Amino acid sequence: MSFSWKYRAVPHEGPRFRIAEYLKALTAILLIVWLFKGPLRLEAYNDQLVYAIVALLFAFELLAVGKWFGVTISGIVFALAKGFFWTSIFLFFGQWLGMSEWLHDYAGTAFAYAVVLVIAGILLAKFDEKRLDIKVEGKAYEFEGADFGEVKLKGTGKAYPVKFGRKKVGWVVDGEVTVEADTPLGRVTKRLLSPVIVWTEEKIAGRKVSADQDFVSRVNDLVNPDRLYQKGKRDSVVDLGFIKVYEGEGFEYVKLPFIEVIETPGGEEVKIGPMRFREGNPEMPPGNMLTIRELRNGFQLTKVGERLKIETDEYSIEVDGERVTYRSGNEVLSLGETVSLRSGDVSLSVGRGRAKIRIEDVVISARDGTVRIRTGGKTYTIENGDAYRLVVRKAKEIVEEQSAELIEGLGIDRTLLNRRVKELLDELTAYLG
Repeated sequence: MSFSWKYRAVPHEGPRFRIAEYLKALTAILLIVWLFKGPLRLEAYNDQLVYAIVALLFAFELLAVGKWFGVTISGIVFALAKGFFWTSIFLFFGQWLGMSEWLHDYAGTAFAYAVVLVIAGILLAKFDEKRLDIKVEGKAYEFEGADFGEVKLKGTGKAYPVKFGRKKVGWVVDGEVTVEADTPLGRVTKRLLSPVIVWTEEKIAGRKVSADQDFVSRVNDLVNPDRLYQKGKRDSVVDLGFIKVYEGEGFEYVKLPFIEVIETPGGEEVKIGPMRFREGNPEMPPGNMLTIRELRNGFQLTKVGERLKIETDEYSIEVDGERVTYRSGNEVLSLGETVSLRSGDVSLSVGRGRAKIRIEDVVISARDGTVRIRTGGKTYTIENGDAYRLVVRKAKEIVEEQSAELIEGLGIDRTLLNRRVKELLDELTAYLG
């Protein structure tokens, strides 16, 4: 019997947290209504408005428990402490704004409750610390592949939920898994060795199946952050479900509990809790960050909006919209408005109406209808349209030829490159007169 399901994106803020935000906004509206109760002729409902405001203060704080680390006893206690703190502030300053005297007298009591609950929360937090860790659950679900648009996972096996505290942050897949990613360089296909971790908020599992507890025990050691990302090693991409870091061409994205930072050429934005600070018009990453990683090997794929980065032991591919960068050892291929190929003392680039070839001490450049050649310590200039077009055409052919070799994993063919450059120099001598 076949089993199918729809992949459903789980928003970072679930319905409970959205309700908390709505109640927070409603509280602000009621505060304004109470403040202007005179002009609005609502003095008769003074106490009732105060009751409603206090109830909403506690309601949105309690509903927001577990947004970052899952629901814990200490989290509930801290939410109550915050509720009593805001209540004490409201009741204290309300005496100058027409609040009933007997209600104002409870300000000190509410503040005392807040202080005692904070102390209790700090003590209880010690018992919750052990829960705030990355852990693979001992439950298994059927895995039959997942579709993330340009990135797909194919294969069969078992998927085990990964949690940080009580918040689900990803899955570990045990089975035969192949990842496919469509890039401007073509489709990248890689068979992954189990276990594979998928940091995502999407549901990629089906019905519940029997779990392998020995596998769970082994994998729990592998998902430890110190094992995944060694201390002192600078990584441009880190994804632990609740901690996300991505650094790309002119783009930085950092997401931690309570803090989110986005920096792009258009500007930057910093979000601290509910507060946002923006400068310019930064590009916001549309959608959740996705990372697929082999736990025992070097493969990792990360997708943030239109940005895609694939890293293996042999090469890396980074896609940023129409711009693609391929790296293998010290060889780099960049595709975009300008196509360039670099490897040590060799570089080739072709752009709109311009081209440049450099190999060892030979440099040939073409721009604005002019060709310049530097070889053997001498420099030559050719102002001829045919020579200019010849260099641009030959540079494109060389780049395409060498790029194909590089992507196939063969690297730059220096023998072929030297021959092509020599042929070009021979053809250009006819224009030197």
